[in-house]
Amino acid sequence: QVQLVESGGGLVQAGGSLNLSCAASRSIFTFNAMAWYRQAPGKHRELVATITSGGSTNYADSVKGRFTISRDNAKMTVYLQMNSLKPEDTAVYYCAAGVVRGQGTQVTVSS
Repeated sequence: QVQLVESGGGLVQAGGSLNLSCAASRSIFTFNAMAWYRQAPGKHRELVATITSGGSTNYADSVKGRFTISRDNAKMTVYLQMNSLKPEDTAVYYCAAGVVRGQGTQVTVSS
C-alpha cells in the first residue's frame, strides 16, 4: 500500500508563497492521477489540483493562476507550488493517490 507524507506547510503572510511536497512510499507511476485536497475548519474538503501520469493538470477555480501542481515520478514526489497566497487559502492540505491520503500539512496565511 502506498504511504504518502506531506511537507512544506507553514505560516506565511498574504501574497507569499509556499511549496508543498508529497513523498510516496513506492512508485506512484501506476496511479492515474495524484491530487491535492484541502480542508479548512468548519468547511468541506475541497479538491485543489490533480495531475495525471501523463502530466495533465486541473485546478479548482479558486486557485487557478496561483497554484501549480507537478510530479517527479523518479523521486516519487508530487508538488504544489502556491503563490499569491490569500488568508482564505488557510487549511490543512492533503495529497492523495487513489484512495490513499496522507496525514496533511497545515498552511496558514495571515492577513
